Amino acid sequence: MPFGVDEAGKGPVLGSMFAAAVRADPGTLPDGVGDSKDIPPARREALAATIRERAGAVGVAEIPVERIDDPETDMNTLTVAAHAEALSAVARDGLSGRVDAGDTDAERFGRRVADRVDAGVTIDAEHGADETDPLVGAASIVAKVERDAHVEALAAEYGAVGSGYPSDPTTREFLAAYVADHGRLPACARSSWSTCEDVLAAAQQSTLGEF
Repeated sequence: MPFGVDEAGKGPVLGSMFAAAVRADPGTLPDGVGDSKDIPPARREALAATIRERAGAVGVAEIPVERIDDPETDMNTLTVAAHAEALSAVARDGLSGRVDAGDTDAERFGRRVADRVDAGVTIDAEHGADETDPLVGAASIVAKVERDAHVEALAAEYGAVGSGYPSDPTTREFLAAYVADHGRLPACARSSWSTCEDVLAAAQQSTLGEF
């Protein structure tokens, strides 16, 4: 039974990154499986529930802000780790499958993931695999639903945080307001991101302007 792996939340300035691995007979997957970014949220949730019901196994890995901000690592390495951790939850010796390459060198990415999986698996890494491989598309959906639930939990704790992406005005407004009120970044922020550095610099400049 083959597998597919993908991640969600690599680029946001807020919250965790998630990866999902789906081991299943592709023929059992629901219709409409594909790149999660092209599927409306309610439809994604319904598809994710069906995927979990029909799949042989589903594994999910979370990479929290603390690991993302660790100066001893980088996002390529963390994406490898996320894929490997999710895949280790469903892998069996002798299985083969595909991962969505999270590196400019797809072959290298696949090798790095395979080296970290707790089983002897054969991995084909491909860019854009969530659009061409139904199992990777299924993993993309599961990972995105996990990420969406995480952002909803952040909103319940902090108020309107937006999507968490640097390009989202609501996210930037949340960060600026939080820093203005508390004098520091919220715990959910990836402080190593340039967006956070910009927010802190702007707040400091604003404070200096008061004198």
